[in-house]
Parts: sequence; structure tokens; C-alpha cells
Amino acid sequence: MIKNCYIHIPFCDRICSYCDFCKMVKYDKYIDKYLDALKNEIIDKYEGDVLDTIYIGGGTPSCLNLGQLDKLFSILNILKKSDNVEYTIEGNFESTNEDKLLLYKKYGINRLSFGIESINRDNLKLLERELDDDKVRNTISIARKLGFNNINVDLMYAFPNESMGDLKEDLKYIFSLDVEHISTYSLIIEDHTKLKINGYENISTDLDNDMYKYICIKMRNNGYDHYEISNFSKKGFESKHNLCYWNNANYYGFGLGASSYILNQRITNTRSLNHYGEKKYTREIEYLNEKSEIEYEIILNLRKNDGIDLNRFKEKYKKELKEVYNYKDLINNNLLIEENRHLFIPEDKWYISNSIIVCILEREIYG
Repeated sequence: MIKNCYIHIPFCDRICSYCDFCKMVKYDKYIDKYLDALKNEIIDKYEGDVLDTIYIGGGTPSCLNLGQLDKLFSILNILKKSDNVEYTIEGNFESTNEDKLLLYKKYGINRLSFGIESINRDNLKLLERELDDDKVRNTISIARKLGFNNINVDLMYAFPNESMGDLKEDLKYIFSLDVEHISTYSLIIEDHTKLKINGYENISTDLDNDMYKYICIKMRNNGYDHYEISNFSKKGFESKHNLCYWNNANYYGFGLGASSYILNQRITNTRSLNHYGEKKYTREIEYLNEKSEIEYEIILNLRKNDGIDLNRFKEKYKKELKEVYNYKDLINNNLLIEENRHLFIPEDKWYISNSIIVCILEREIYG
């Protein structure tokens, strides 16, 4: 049974210079057609599962007007929701107001996620973003009064020319908002983005690592648990939806460019609005055998602070992990810890987690 669902809304008021997601500047004439196509995909693919998490991402879902949002939520009422569903919508502060928050509340949204990225004016200009402190604090205040008690904000770091002092100011500001969850992202300058086209380059690995370590320390000192490589939360406010990805659980993905993981198939939707409207939803399907499923299990599980649940692994694959990979030397070198039937990467090695995971996968003894 599938318990998680992602909904992609590709529209934005403007395109940020760093973004390589499936997105487009909003035009009202396209939005209604898109929502109709989204409804068709859900009707065609949804199997009636009761969902524990629904995540509406983008793009910038909050850029839709009230009528468009009402239509979206009415469509999503097709989905069956558990009594304790975590129902998230992403947005920007500048396109969120009290009327939209009231509409969210009406339809059962109970988790809000906002992009802040930085308060530094140079960084915001580089990203082609805006941020108004009064708007930020007023929106959060209204949300609190309406009963929203689970709010995430995004923090970006590792900007070109960013100093540790700049990062400290950003963190000080984020902590002053007293939200339940903070997601952090090192700026990666991707191909085909405006930043890449304009010749910007990623900062040095050493400085990026120093910034990451500083963030980890300050998060802990301010009461946030580091439960996943890039995510921090107050106790009990971990993102249930994102944990479904890191636990390698199945999920639906509806919308332009969305991804699904259903049984042994990882499905990626088309990015063509025309194809999507013609019900040609799928761009690519990756069919997984047991070996590739286990590889995904390792890559995703080891992003979490509790790593791989070895009992769950044995139940799922009918074998012990140590029968598949010989990772004893990584434990001996303190790159992995096995404790209470969990295998995990210690926090002080998370910055090099990709290298550690590659080392595990190179030690295959099962074929």
C-alpha cells in the first residue's frame, strides 16, 4: 500500500537564477488547463490508497490565486487521507496572505514550508529573490493564530563571496522566527541555470564544509535535532513526507516532472506541458532488480541520523546487510557505526557521506 504522495505545481511569479526544477512563469490561461490535466492523471493512476503524507511542491504553489488554489484542493479531495495525515504546501512569503492561509486551513493543510534562503541583500539579488521582514513575521503570526503549528523554512548557504559572518546573520534571523523545521541547502550551481550561464562557480569544498559544520553546531545549540543530512527539526516535527523518501518507501508523484516510486519502478513524468495535457504523462521508467533496490536503500537510508534499520532490511530483503556488502573495515575506521541493529554514518562524517556510501557499494559480496 502506498502511503505518500507528491503533487507538483510548476508555476512561479518569476524564475530564480539558481533553479533547475521543472518550472515556468505563471500564466492564468495555462493554470486551469494544467489543473485539469493533473486531475486526469490522478484519476488515471491513483489506486485509492489511504495517504499518510501529501506534499504540494513546485515551483511556487502559493503563486496561484484563491480560485486556482480552491480548484487544486478540490481536485486533491480525490485522495483519501489518514486521520493523522501530514499535508504540506510550499510557498513564498510574498505570495501568501491571510485569505490563502484560511483556504489552506479549510482544506486540511497542516504544514507550511517557506523559502527564505538568505536575508543578505547581495545573496537575494544573486538569486533574484525578494524578502521583506515585516511580511515574513506577519505571515508567520497570522499562521500561528490560525492554528498552524508546523512550519518549515529553507536556508541556503555557500553563496559566491559569502563570508562566515553573512552565514551567522542568516542563522540568527532564522532562529528568531522560532519555526519547527529548517531545511538547509548548499548552493549548487547547476547546468542550464542563469547562474551557470553567467559564469558563477561553486565555492571551495573547504569553505562549504566549514559552513556546514557551523550550521550543525548552531542548530544543535538552538534546540534542533539533526535527523537527516540537510534537515533539522524540533523534537517530533521531522518531515514525515521526506522521511518516506529516505526510508525508500513507495510514493505517488503527480504533476509535470514529478517522480513516483511504485513497486519496482521509479517513474519520471514528462516536463512537456503539451504532452502532459495529452495524457502522455511518463518520460522515463527505471525498472529495479533486487540489487538496485538494495543500492537505493543504502544511499537513501544513510542520509538519516539512524541510518539503516538492519531488522527492517532483513525483513524486506530476507537477508542480512552484511551478507550483501562487506563493510567491516568502514566500521573499524569509524566511518560507520553499528549500534542497536542500526547502521549509520556518524554526524561528523556526514559531509563525506557520498564517499562512504561509494565505499560500501564497492564492497559487494552478493551477486
